[in-house]
Amino acid sequence: MERDAQRAPLRSLTVRAVHGDKPALNELLQRVEVIARAYFVRRIGDRDEVNDLVQNVLLRVHRSIGDIRVPDGFTAFVLKAALFELQDYYRGRYSAREVVPDDSSTRERPGEAGKPDVRIDVEAALQQLGSKARRIIELREYGYRYEEIAEMIGSTEAAVKMQVKRAFEKLRGVLMLCWTALILAN
Repeated sequence: MERDAQRAPLRSLTVRAVHGDKPALNELLQRVEVIARAYFVRRIGDRDEVNDLVQNVLLRVHRSIGDIRVPDGFTAFVLKAALFELQDYYRGRYSAREVVPDDSSTRERPGEAGKPDVRIDVEAALQQLGSKARRIIELREYGYRYEEIAEMIGSTEAAVKMQVKRAFEKLRGVLMLCWTALILAN
């Protein structure tokens, strides 16, 4: 009985938010933040990434608020969104994407004087792709899901997946040539 009394305000907020009531949506999102933050802190600890994870849950819920059909299931809806974000986190979506080499990696190593400087130029390899394929690969590397990329470029998820497959096949061939040149030079 007491639990039903606690659900009533949340159910009412959810119904109002689904029907476009902005103040109700704002209050609902504040509650989502509390639920999501507790969920992530319980699972990965109080880390900097929790803020990013919570933000992404808020975006998922905000984008999908109109899809809620059962207002009593709102908390489950939020926890499912949090679970998806946690899975992305465990898959490495939130790890650093850019590695800045230190000075020692660019200096000549002892005993390597006179050897030709052959490197695999990934940027040049990416230039072999069309602009659309290059954009898709870049977005994928930034951690966007196929569904999000399709929405950004105005395509379908299946078409984006096929572009990625073809782009990787082409890159594999280009990089294999670079790798062969590197081995032959050494």
